[in-house]
Amino acid sequence: MVDLLLLRHGIAVERHQGVDHPDRCLTPLGVERTFKVCCRLREFGLIADRLYSSPYRRARETAELAVKSGLAPELELVRCLEPGGDPWPLVQRLQGSCLLVGHEPDLSQLAAELIGARSDALRLRKAGLCHLRWDPSHQDPRGIAQLQGLLRPRLLLPGCV
Repeated sequence: MVDLLLLRHGIAVERHQGVDHPDRCLTPLGVERTFKVCCRLREFGLIADRLYSSPYRRARETAELAVKSGLAPELELVRCLEPGGDPWPLVQRLQGSCLLVGHEPDLSQLAAELIGARSDALRLRKAGLCHLRWDPSHQDPRGIAQLQGLLRPRLLLPGCV
């Protein structure tokens, strides 16, 4: 089976004058909460063989926290996970357990397409996780993946807002 974990980056600094920038970093609260979420996921037994991340700073920092928590052994930066990128060539060659760290609305749209739902059917919160699974014998997993879980950070960290 292919186990795909989709992790949205943590809380990042605000956009400057409403414009996104690849160098926006996680806030101190974003770092703290994201690391706690990753540790909690690891406590639940989640672990990925491979971790692919958007090279944008906030996603890369989130991926580094995932590695630090033991969710994955190392990270690989891939441009297809940048906002507006095309993740399908990567998704179609995934094997085993993989963690993708990226952005909204791209990750939610990817998850929706994999389970055969409307593009607006799911929404990942910052540092939220979506777990999907499918049989790797399918050349194209669109519409056949099974949703295993969609977790908000506050479900993983009681007491956090």
